[in-house]
Amino acid sequence: MTEISDRYARHADAFAATIAAVPADRWSAQSPCEGWTAADVVSHVVDVHGMFLGLVGRRPESVPEDRAEAFAHVRRIVQADLENPERAGTTYDGMFGTQTFEWSVDNFVTFDLVLHRWDLGRATGLEVVIPEDEVTRIAGQVQGIPQEVRDAGTVFGSALTPPSDADAHTRLLAETGRKAW
Repeated sequence: MTEISDRYARHADAFAATIAAVPADRWSAQSPCEGWTAADVVSHVVDVHGMFLGLVGRRPESVPEDRAEAFAHVRRIVQADLENPERAGTTYDGMFGTQTFEWSVDNFVTFDLVLHRWDLGRATGLEVVIPEDEVTRIAGQVQGIPQEVRDAGTVFGSALTPPSDADAHTRLLAETGRKAW
């Protein structure tokens, strides 16, 4: 396992556990992502997996309807591709130039797993805290997102101003348009 495939596996495990913990009556709850319910957050994460697989000719077929099963399905494909050096190194031309599948999973898919796990927890009343090492890593990624992408509102909401005494976790969430205070 590479560092990237290991990181993906850890966050996919955490996301799957959060899906499993959602109370049945909370799937329609509003998430911190404007216009998205808890169910929409999971659907988005599944769709993002499919999108990045599609960029390297691996779009998943027959994705199950059940949220947990759908995530498990796309997760298995991504994990297998990350552990296959040839597939992990497959390149495509994207928004940031020529990228490998592995790089994209680490910088977009795993990024989504971390932030949207927090969104899912917030929507459904579950306590989710982004691990400290990931707060630092993701904060660096957020800083690298071009302003025009940030302004489009497709990656995350407009930055919020957190309280002056906010911790790094709260500051990161505020930078991505999420209010954690």
